[in-house]
Amino acid sequence: MFKTLFEDFNPESIPFIWLIIAFLLAFYIAFQSFPTILYVAKERHLMDEPDGRSLHANKTPTLGGIGIFLSLIVVMTLVGAFLNTKVLLLVMGGLTILFFLGLKDDLTVLSATKKFAGQILASALLIIFTDTRIISFSTILDIDVLPYWVSIGFTLFVYILIINAYNLIDGVDGLAGLFALVVSGIFVYFFVSANDLSLATIAIALCGALIAFLRLNFSNTNKIFMGDTGSLIVGFLLAFFTISFINMAQSDDQSMYYSDAPALAFALLFYPLADTLRVFFIRIFIHKSSPFKADQNHIHHRFIGIGYNHVKTTISIVSTNFVIILIAFNLTHLVLNIQIFLLLAYGSALYLVPFGISKLMKK
Repeated sequence: MFKTLFEDFNPESIPFIWLIIAFLLAFYIAFQSFPTILYVAKERHLMDEPDGRSLHANKTPTLGGIGIFLSLIVVMTLVGAFLNTKVLLLVMGGLTILFFLGLKDDLTVLSATKKFAGQILASALLIIFTDTRIISFSTILDIDVLPYWVSIGFTLFVYILIINAYNLIDGVDGLAGLFALVVSGIFVYFFVSANDLSLATIAIALCGALIAFLRLNFSNTNKIFMGDTGSLIVGFLLAFFTISFINMAQSDDQSMYYSDAPALAFALLFYPLADTLRVFFIRIFIHKSSPFKADQNHIHHRFIGIGYNHVKTTISIVSTNFVIILIAFNLTHLVLNIQIFLLLAYGSALYLVPFGISKLMKK
């Protein structure tokens, strides 16, 4: 009976119920995992020690990524038989590589070289074996279709950029988690619209895991950080969603986002990408130091500096990024080059507004 039931079952006939179940399952697994992770971290003293750069005064567990990873793997394993098994297995493989690298870095120390090597391996698995890559610049700067190896190389660069840009924003309570939650929710909409239930399931499972994580990340008594374990796997998934969205749009000239996907993807990830570009510019050209040398020049540090607390900083940054996304959706009638130019202009201006208001209030 069960064999017949499973053979005849098609989740695409009940997509919304299916996605709700995936969301609830991911949330439940993460929710149940975090208390145990907190207990073990405290008992084994696996805590983040505040230093000169830290915005926290107390020792805090940094293993939140374990709960996120467990919930994603369980959901993908359970639903894999009904969806695109090849894609799910490769995503799970990439997540597993980055999970162990992040765990190693959280527990001891991992060299930047090994982290980059792991990111390249995990990203290359998906690019090559699923052939999910950026195949065109969509006439940006008058460049259209990319040669195969250029396409692979550029897509790999985008993966590494997004993973590390996301890692760099994990500096105040809730920022990385809430940002990823909002962006993943929008990707659920994109993938459902494209009838890709496999990617929609992964994206909504990530939403469920992040909500469970944020409950503790915002807590004053049982706080837990995402750590490199979490930021690597979440950044990897955001990169995978971004590349998949662009690839879907560019591969179908009937797609609603055929000409606009690069600008919309940029808008979704505007904050981490702009923040990384800004920090690297300051480090290289102003401080004359290594772009990888840690400092307190991130946008979230500036918000804290003008008197915002962690919650207000997180809500301000994520809300601003959401407004940037909404404006981008309303500019899709324009030529792509103009969309990107305007995105850079209004996106940068919107993040300056709180600082302008702060200066006016001090006068």
